[in-house]
Amino acid sequence: AFVSGHSLGEYSALVAAGAIHLEDAVRLVRRRGQYMQETVPAGEGAMAALLGIELAAVEALCSEAAQGGVVSPATLNSPGQIVIAGHAPAVQRALELAKLRGAKRAILLNVSAPFHCALMKPAADRLAVDLDALAISEPEAQLVNNADAEITRSPAVIRNGLRRQVTAPVRWAESMQKLIAEGVELFIEVGPGKVLSGLMRQIDRNARCLHVEDPESLDEVLAALA
Repeated sequence: AFVSGHSLGEYSALVAAGAIHLEDAVRLVRRRGQYMQETVPAGEGAMAALLGIELAAVEALCSEAAQGGVVSPATLNSPGQIVIAGHAPAVQRALELAKLRGAKRAILLNVSAPFHCALMKPAADRLAVDLDALAISEPEAQLVNNADAEITRSPAVIRNGLRRQVTAPVRWAESMQKLIAEGVELFIEVGPGKVLSGLMRQIDRNARCLHVEDPESLDEVLAALA
């Protein structure tokens, strides 16, 4: 009935829904990664996970920690887990402030670039050219996009969302809450590991989650659905 994908996973969701051809998606995500990596030299950016602290408090401490640099919420994973991104010194200052402001944990992440923040605007501008040339069909299932946590079947809205997704935070918790409000009770996570299923337990423990990552788990899910 619906598809959604976390960050890069939005492309996988659109392929699964028949909106983008697999070959086009593979080509595009390679360029997306290349543009992002080339935008901020290694070591200049950083990301960190803040656990057990509310979004309003995270936004306030990011504003205080910026000091002329960039640091902002990058992925809103669940009510208890927010990832921030930006200039490395600003992220480090935000980490220290988060610990003082009551975060249960504040962890620097081992990532290659500061994704989903304003530093990625040059990458977004480069990707926009490729997105303008991308063939996007109306998806067979409705998409809940990252940039707005809104339900859409519009190719124009999908294209715009993919462009803005590069610099905008991933509104994952809002996306899942939107689906729950639509009456969705069963979620199937596709991909290695069960990270998204774990996040769903923090968002709504009543939601049922199944998981597919190999032929065996696919058979188990098909049997459960039957």
